[in-house]
Amino acid sequence: MSSKEYELTDVKVEGEKETDLERLKRDGSPDSGMENSAYIQSTETLEPVEVDGVPAPVAKKDKDSFESDSDMSDDENIGCCAAAASGATNAISSWYKENSSLVGYVGGAILLALWVAYFIGAMYYNFQYGFDSSNESAIRLIAINVLAVFCVIYWAIKKYCGRQIWKGCLKPCVSVISTFCNKHWNILQWVIGFILLAALVIVLAVDVGMNAPQNLVSLIGMAVYIGLFYIFSKHPAKVNWRPVILGLLLQFIFAYLILRTCVGYLVFKWMGDRMQEFLKHSDAGAIMVFGENYTDHFFAFKVLPVVIFFSTVIGMLYYLGVMQIVIQKVAWLMQVTMGTTAGESLSAAGNIFVGQTEAPLMIKPLLTDMTKSELHAVMTGGFATIAGSVLATYILFGVPANHLLSASVMSAPAALAMSKLFYPETKKSKTTTKEVAKMGKGPDINLVQAASSGASASIKLVANIAANLIAFLALLEFINQTLRWFGAQVGLKGPDRPELTFELICSYLLWPFAWIMGTPAVDCKRVAELIGIKTFANEFLAYERLSNLIKNRAIVQSWEATDNNTVLYNSIQNCFFLGNSTVSVVESECFPIISARGETIAVYALCGFANLGSIGIMLGGLGAMAPSRKKDIAAIVVRAMIAGNVACFMTACIAGLLSIPGALNPETCGTL
Repeated sequence: MSSKEYELTDVKVEGEKETDLERLKRDGSPDSGMENSAYIQSTETLEPVEVDGVPAPVAKKDKDSFESDSDMSDDENIGCCAAAASGATNAISSWYKENSSLVGYVGGAILLALWVAYFIGAMYYNFQYGFDSSNESAIRLIAINVLAVFCVIYWAIKKYCGRQIWKGCLKPCVSVISTFCNKHWNILQWVIGFILLAALVIVLAVDVGMNAPQNLVSLIGMAVYIGLFYIFSKHPAKVNWRPVILGLLLQFIFAYLILRTCVGYLVFKWMGDRMQEFLKHSDAGAIMVFGENYTDHFFAFKVLPVVIFFSTVIGMLYYLGVMQIVIQKVAWLMQVTMGTTAGESLSAAGNIFVGQTEAPLMIKPLLTDMTKSELHAVMTGGFATIAGSVLATYILFGVPANHLLSASVMSAPAALAMSKLFYPETKKSKTTTKEVAKMGKGPDINLVQAASSGASASIKLVANIAANLIAFLALLEFINQTLRWFGAQVGLKGPDRPELTFELICSYLLWPFAWIMGTPAVDCKRVAELIGIKTFANEFLAYERLSNLIKNRAIVQSWEATDNNTVLYNSIQNCFFLGNSTVSVVESECFPIISARGETIAVYALCGFANLGSIGIMLGGLGAMAPSRKKDIAAIVVRAMIAGNVACFMTACIAGLLSIPGALNPETCGTL
């Protein structure tokens, strides 16, 4: 019987007799040997037949047989050349998989050799007639190479010898030091505190007290803010003073390096200059989209494209892992010195570079289990700092880049210090260092997608900036017009009396806060106005006003330096009239200005997102990341906003304490 003629006559179900096929497999066919084996195999390839309503089992064909059949059909349809190319491609691919490490090493060696040759050629070209320290481009190239070599050496040591060095050398030393400190901590904390206090007193007495005694007023501000926060603290008896004192100490050290040493001044001035150069590259895109006359609409076509450009670069740096490394190192420094938890330290470090809702994304899995004090610290960090993309916009306004950069970094430890004073920790944290040790690179698969994602992400930010600016300017103008009308009914109108405005009210209500930060009395009203605008509107509008004051000062100084020109101060309107032989002083425009010291303090005091509008942004952002903690977040968000504002004020106090206008400049410090 052939396989084609064979048909199943029975299918075994439970309780029924054995099928013919099973019997044949068990007993064999009447024939024997190879014929029996072939017979059984042939029956297994038959089409299934349904018997008595019961479906027969389906014979499964091997998957590889389908693939081989498909491959055979494809091979039959392609030509000889295509088959040869396909074979060569497969051979090359197989060889590369086997030798990928060798290819990487050879390629890296070639690139390294080319770079060394380029560097040698560049050094010869720039210094063939002798070393010239004023050649900034060549010095920059040297600095890049030194940094690259350091990073490579650090990476190699950490990868190949890091574990051995830690176990064999560092860990025993750390263990001995830790044991000694724990055993004698009651004595050591007083010794360390006395040394730090003595060093602080010497610096303040010798450097600040002798050169600028008026700066010591800023100490009053620091004492007032710390005292008020302690009085109104959530748990005054449980305040841990370590993060408070060491956080302020980190601020002081950082500010001293920038504001009182030539090295710090030159480094941050160089960084600010390079930042301004870098941001100018956004002009190419603006010209392409808006035309050569794009600066006619300065804010829309000049300022906002900078936000897009900077956001794109940040996205690329995140993909490359650069941002993660920098943020982790800053977080580690704050955690080790201040004793804050890993999660809140990482979020505070992230806020130096990204916004108040982007930074908590790095610790999103931890938010649900965070204590209220940790949540408060996370929110305070968001309120006390500004995002890098927005910082780039303020630099474009004309606000000093070196002060903006230092203010951004100084505000991170200040935020943790003020947060732990205003809302002390009362529970044990569940977050550990291991949980935040690794930061992902995001969903982007390559650098191009990372750049595109960064640009796309900036759309919402750009729209938010533009919409908020339009809305708050309109609201402020409405409020001012309403106040002017009410003020005019009682005689408060120019030119003999100041008009009643929102800025005027803030200048009187917030005048004490400006003065205790060290602001000169003549500038206190201006700084108080800016603080009011920043708190009740937003910092963007406040920095825009500050940039106008800085530009007006340059105009007044330039006018005054010219022969036959006159300048008249109007104490009622707190501004200057300009005149000369052809232009009457009375008929000229009145220019409000701010002094260099008042400008410095204002830059630091305004450097944060702490305003009423940001409360809604914070609630929406954190609430979406941790829905189960919405109630806790809403309960402490106002406290966090106040703490963020005071953190900025503390940074301004330290800047006011150490800043001496004109003490550090290219003439006294040279150039980098």
